[in-house]
Amino acid sequence: MRVTQKGQVTIPLEVRRALGIQPGSDVEFELDEQGARMRLERDRAAREIARMRGAGEGELSTDEILALTRR
Repeated sequence: MRVTQKGQVTIPLEVRRALGIQPGSDVEFELDEQGARMRLERDRAAREIARMRGAGEGELSTDEILALTRR
């Protein structure tokens, strides 16, 4: 397949179907010594939460944090 001037490529239909890729799906690219790999982001929110877990410096309880976010 050919890359457009905007850097776009079309993912073949059989690949989209096999991976469950639909309009609006998030994908990410990883580079390694063998080249590039495209992965479907299945649960981006959960991964972001896991990355941030324990990163806070405050001493608030869960109930206190929830109270702040609900104001």
